[in-house]
Parts: sequence; structure tokens; C-alpha cells
Amino acid sequence: MKGKKKRGPVIAIDGPSGVGKTTISRLVAGRLGLRYINTGSMYRALALAAKDEGVDLTSEKELEEFCRRARIGFDAEKGSTIINGKDYSDRIRSQSAGELASIVSTKKPVREFLVSFQRTLGEPGSVVMEGRDIGTAVFPDADMKFFLDAPLWVRAKRRHLEVAQKVKAASEDVTSELEKRDKRDIERANSPLKKADDAIYIDTGEMQAEEVANIVLAKIGERLKVGDIRS
Repeated sequence: MKGKKKRGPVIAIDGPSGVGKTTISRLVAGRLGLRYINTGSMYRALALAAKDEGVDLTSEKELEEFCRRARIGFDAEKGSTIINGKDYSDRIRSQSAGELASIVSTKKPVREFLVSFQRTLGEPGSVVMEGRDIGTAVFPDADMKFFLDAPLWVRAKRRHLEVAQKVKAASEDVTSELEKRDKRDIERANSPLKKADDAIYIDTGEMQAEEVANIVLAKIGERLKVGDIRS
């Protein structure tokens, strides 16, 4: 990893929607005293910001122009992404934000813009970074990589429960949306969702987040010394 000298490790946690990445990544980062960065929220924030400005989210040219003039920042304490001075934290958790993010995340200008920004955030080290391409595109030389997965029906059930707390939605709709999201993420030409060859695969389907976090922490403990983590 080139650039600034790292203060600690870069831990990459990837996987599709509904596998518990956010909860598990937060638990791991908290236990190890590392920064936590959710890269998925950045795609959601950028998609919302571009839409607010009337950008055609299917147009690579318009998105490239938007990214060129966009000013992006990250509030590490709040974990929020600020674009052109606006914090989108109160809107990124909506289902529509996820759908918009899935569209723009297939576009090369968007991925290049955000991957570059994410590398800047992660290069100092001491970070747990979650997403879909952290171990393959953002930090292919991360100190440790994990790929979380679960059967579609389990992920759909989890997402349905999450969505149901905010709006009424049929589980069939959630399953269909996850299937479409998976297809877009896996088949996109730029940084597709896939397990890095050296990533540790964990099926979270029959486990609680705490159990998965303990497995991740144990694996980290086997490979990294305390000094590596808290340097």
C-alpha cells in the first residue's frame, strides 16, 4: 500500500446486501479500536446528490461531469458523507436511496471517483472498511479480507424486517429487489461484486451478528499481533 505510513491495519469486509456487513463491521471496529467506514453510504449519498441536481443517473457523461465538480467529505465521528456541503445521512437508509445507488455504482466515473476518495480515507490504516469491492478494487492489498454471504431467502428476510420498520412492503418485493441488486453488482463491468481470492469466506445465514464478529476477530487475532492492530 503506497502513500502515507500506516498507523494500523486495513480490514476489508465485503459482501452483498443483507449479510450483516454494517453491524458486524461496527462491532469489529469497536472491539479493536479502529475507525469504521461504510463505503455503501457514499454511493447512496452521491446518487441522492446527483438526483437532487437533476443529473441523469443512467448517463455516464452527466455523472462524470457531476463527479468532476462534486466536493466530497467524510465526517469520521458521525460516519456521514457530505457532498457539496450537504449531509445526506437522514436519507441514505431509504429503499429508494439503495436502488439509486445500485444504478450509479455500475458507472465507471462514479466508481473511479469514490474508490479514489475511499483510498484516501483508508491509506492511514487503523480502519475497518465495508463495501462490495474493498478487497478487490479499493484495497487489494488489505491486511485482512473477509467476504460475508448468506442464502438469498435469509438476506431477503433480514431486509424485509428492516424495511418493515419504516414502510409496509411485501417480502416478495424485497426478494425481487435483492435479486436485481445482486445481478447488477455481480455483472457490472467496473469492480463487480466478487470474493477476493485471499478473502476469508463466512456464511452468516445461521448466525447472529455477534457470532460472526467473534469469528472475524478470532481470524484477525490469529494473523495480526496486537502491535499491528494498535500501532
